[in-house]
Amino acid sequence: MTLDAIDKKLLTLLQNDSKGTTKELSLKLNLSVTAVYERVKKLERLGIIDKYVALLDREKIEKAFVVFCHVKLLQHTIEYLTSFESDVVMLDEVHECFHVSGDYDYILKIYVKNMQEYREFMVTKLTTLKHIGSTHSTFMISEVKNSTAFIL
Repeated sequence: MTLDAIDKKLLTLLQNDSKGTTKELSLKLNLSVTAVYERVKKLERLGIIDKYVALLDREKIEKAFVVFCHVKLLQHTIEYLTSFESDVVMLDEVHECFHVSGDYDYILKIYVKNMQEYREFMVTKLTTLKHIGSTHSTFMISEVKNSTAFIL
């Protein structure tokens, strides 16, 4: 499906504030409330809008310590990959996991309270997973850019 200019603007508005009412959106798009409602429903039905979420302040929920952990498996067999992937998705501290090319097999984005909590996570959870050969952790110093919005 090709998105027209109005769909793109509507998606941009929803990415910035998904709690805006259909009436508010209709005024910004110069469309009727019904037309906006139908466009939103179409975008949801097509799966372009996947879900609506609340973004939390990591500082206020004590999850501001961000770690990027590179993981290398012992071997690149389908058994090792599927075993690791099914186990890592169960770890609440891991918010993102990417299978990547290069020196490591996976990059994990982990949110915890502090270094002590990260050490506990490493010792009691991550390193207990089967088939991990090595890990390398990098800690965030400051956040330069963090966006959930796609430019259309």
